Amino acid sequence: MKQYYRIMAGSGSVHAAQCFKDGFIGVDYGFTQDLTEHLPENWRDFNREFIPIFLANHPGKTRVAAGLACGMTWTVTKGLNAGDRVLCPTGDGRFRIGDITGPYEFRAGEVLPHRRPVNWHARIIQKEEMSDALRTSCSAGTVSSLGGYAEEIEKLLGEISAPTLIATDDSVQDPYAFAMEKHLEDFIVQNWAHTAFAKDYKLFENEDGKFGQQYDIGDGKIDILAVSKDQKTLLVIELKRGRASDVVVGQTLRYMGYVQEELAEEGQSVRGAIIALEDDSKLRQALRIVPQIEFFRYQISFKLVKD
Repeated sequence: MKQYYRIMAGSGSVHAAQCFKDGFIGVDYGFTQDLTEHLPENWRDFNREFIPIFLANHPGKTRVAAGLACGMTWTVTKGLNAGDRVLCPTGDGRFRIGDITGPYEFRAGEVLPHRRPVNWHARIIQKEEMSDALRTSCSAGTVSSLGGYAEEIEKLLGEISAPTLIATDDSVQDPYAFAMEKHLEDFIVQNWAHTAFAKDYKLFENEDGKFGQQYDIGDGKIDILAVSKDQKTLLVIELKRGRASDVVVGQTLRYMGYVQEELAEEGQSVRGAIIALEDDSKLRQALRIVPQIEFFRYQISFKLVKD
């Protein structure tokens, strides 16, 4: 399946013009060696090898920053496949879209030496053409997944996408809830100050500007990641999206494990929250033995006022 990513060509898009001219996209986090023989199928294996190298080269950086740098390097050099599509900021508020055309290339001594060849489309995208949600997803971090915006990206290029189903996952049991909760996620983020979480938590944002909505961990995306105001607790928030109870509990636990292992600093704990439209006895039963995860229900209400 085609993947969609936003990739910035150097800090502040300083190398964007060269990327467009020479037909490539790349990253540079200080790894000076050819990575061809060091690109395992699993990004975790790459991180285990290269996080120590990054920290040795950048003694002032945290393990979180090291994990992000390694993860983004792996995504560009190995995670992307030929045919995948990238959005690249031009540096002046616009974007170019390109298609990955080949495997990893190492260009020692050149800018962004860890590269993938790209066929850049001629059309330049104005940010005003993009939805608010897509603009937000394109506003932070060097590499970020845009998988939820495939249809919009195709439309921006003037290409017609095949109709998509509401849900393409066999674990989805309630398509109505799935559709509702796709919008609920954006609503929670945009109205965070008015949620039950806001008293103790704020939305997570790391030092590289990676934001806590649809937080990409390589083999999945956390719906919402938050951190307590005292910095002692990280909170993984998952929307049930009509899925089977066992599936959403298992996924939340897996994401919590990732956060504990890869993001949590010493002394930080990790908690979880699952949000659903309807009460769920099976979900509550599962969470009785997982006190680190809380269950929340959301309510939908509106009223019409006659002028």
